[in-house]
Amino acid sequence: MPARLIAEIVESTSEGHERGQHVTASASWSEYNVVDVGKVQMIKRIEGLVGETQYLGSLGLTGLTAWHGIVDVVRAEADDSVVVSGAAGATGSMVVQIAKHVLGCRRVVGIAGGAEKCKWVRSLGADECVDYKSGSFKEELVGATEGFVEVYFDNVGGSMLDLMLTRMKRHGRIAACGAVAEYNKDAGKGEGYGIKNWFEVISNRIEIKGFIIFDFAGQYAETVGKLVEAAKEGKIKMDGENETVVEVGFEGVVETWMKLFQGGNRGKLITKLV
Repeated sequence: MPARLIAEIVESTSEGHERGQHVTASASWSEYNVVDVGKVQMIKRIEGLVGETQYLGSLGLTGLTAWHGIVDVVRAEADDSVVVSGAAGATGSMVVQIAKHVLGCRRVVGIAGGAEKCKWVRSLGADECVDYKSGSFKEELVGATEGFVEVYFDNVGGSMLDLMLTRMKRHGRIAACGAVAEYNKDAGKGEGYGIKNWFEVISNRIEIKGFIIFDFAGQYAETVGKLVEAAKEGKIKMDGENETVVEVGFEGVVETWMKLFQGGNRGKLITKLV
């Protein structure tokens, strides 16, 4: 099974890639991988700023997804109000910080599960965070989006997206990044959630754009540089609180990754094989 990983070089025939050095690569869940030198990236240690696991999160594909999604896909600006679902997750927590501290968006509202996660999302810069586990979630979200919003960064799909369609301003923009609420459902068996508020898209001329981070592959190095600079300026936190590292053997991998669908992680979920 493929995965993005951090690995230690144990043997190398490539000049500049020495035994003991750490790299990131796309490889497989196994103790050893043979990888072409063109498919690995050396980890650059940034003293006092980030640990190397951040290269799987804030400086990895999730950080890149957050940046390009909010900057390029929905083109968020300072005058915009932004809502981010999955705001305590790997991508959502980065979107909150980029929107508020880098782009200077007027208002940023996160959606997360539980009081502790919402408290953390606020500490990242969100003006408000709404707990989707609350019995009054819908009413609280309506209150947090009074006057409606220009931008919605969707990591969840399903009923969350359906509700947010009713909270968008005319000509609002939605980044369709993820659909965690739908991943384990079988649409063929009628298990998927059918959008009920689609007419809002028509009547309010809402723009919905799906994207995958590989669309921006040619810009990775430049964007990582921007993220590092934002971290140095104190605009983005990369302090270890934005990741959940679980030490486990191969036999525990599946159980660990089910945490993604149970809300068991804060920030990036990383498996450290032991």
